Amino acid sequence: MPRAASLCGKPVTVTLARSEPASAAERKHITILGATGSIGASTVDLIKRSPGRYRVVAVTARRNAAVLARIAREVGARFAVVAEPAAFGELKDLLAGTSTEVACGEEALMEAAQRPADWVMAAISGAIGLKPTLAAIERGATVALANKECLVCAGSLFMRRAASAGATVLPVDSEHNAVFQALGAGPREDVRRVILTASGGPFRTWSLDQIKEATPEQALRHPNWSMGQRITVDSATMMNKGLELIEAQHLFALKPDEIDVLVHPQSVVHGLVEFRDGSVVAQLGSPDMRIPIAHCLAWPQRINTPSTRLDLARVRELTFEAPDPVRFPAVSLARRVMETGGAAPTVMNAADEVAVGEFIAGRIAFPAIVSLVEATLDAAAARGLLADPSGIEGVVAVDHNARSLARGLLPEIAVKAS
Repeated sequence: MPRAASLCGKPVTVTLARSEPASAAERKHITILGATGSIGASTVDLIKRSPGRYRVVAVTARRNAAVLARIAREVGARFAVVAEPAAFGELKDLLAGTSTEVACGEEALMEAAQRPADWVMAAISGAIGLKPTLAAIERGATVALANKECLVCAGSLFMRRAASAGATVLPVDSEHNAVFQALGAGPREDVRRVILTASGGPFRTWSLDQIKEATPEQALRHPNWSMGQRITVDSATMMNKGLELIEAQHLFALKPDEIDVLVHPQSVVHGLVEFRDGSVVAQLGSPDMRIPIAHCLAWPQRINTPSTRLDLARVRELTFEAPDPVRFPAVSLARRVMETGGAAPTVMNAADEVAVGEFIAGRIAFPAIVSLVEATLDAAAARGLLADPSGIEGVVAVDHNARSLARGLLPEIAVKAS
């Protein structure tokens, strides 16, 4: 079975999961880091649909104590953590009288990651998820990775630590999970290229002039997927696909020229792998994140999901097109960042998070998102801030400095984009 150091390795033998509940000794013990977000909620939904198969060790959230307490009760979690201390009192009150331990703060997040779970869903969004996810990796757990920052900001470090600890990294993103499944069709040395698909977002058919006037409300109306605000806006700019290129580079040990992007508006084909003999193997499915999550949750087995079954006769058409670099320059910018390497991906991710927040708040125009990211990268390069960080603290420092740079550039970028 492929481990972190050889995710593209030998094919995995997949067996069907048993329908009857597992015995107490056979239950998979799991932790959900980021239980109240969309990925966490989908994971909880799948767990509740397979009673007896899983035992929940810990659940965490940033600040949503009410939802976290409800989840902890529903799945019988032993440990519940809120990152923000201000939410601790509410969590403690809501779980009073239960057997669930409660805690708060960064150290408690680390404890949740380090508790002995077989399988960890790493779905904490943002740089705050780096340390807990790395803690789970370093104890050799199987980690279902939904936190982009781990690979975008610290990909080389993260995968080296995973390999050293003998941890298993399973990709949750639909595109990377699709590639992971398709890679089972042949040995790594026979892979010619990997292709990630993109829906094109809500502005795929818009003219450049229309895109310049796009509002946050329009950008947040994704045609196919239900996701958090940042990733939905990133889909509209196609920055999410740029970030996914970097993730794929680290996950599958690929060179930049071995990864391509195709715009596929139906969101049925999620990823493809081309082999040296010309064969192209694809993974298809309905646009429902519970499918890749279920694949990771049961791996190397399979479990049922409530997802809509794919009916290709009803879909009828699957279309593909190359991304437009003029209307959507984020993909080209990401390729530049991949070639630069070092801390450039960390800077890009941090600047993008700042830019998206400013756009959603109505303080910058839509085209200014990518402009601010590019300007921040240029400023960081001019200041000599793109050297590869040697450890996680260095990554956090680069992230902090990049955010400061981006905020300092906001007035200039806002004027240029107006």
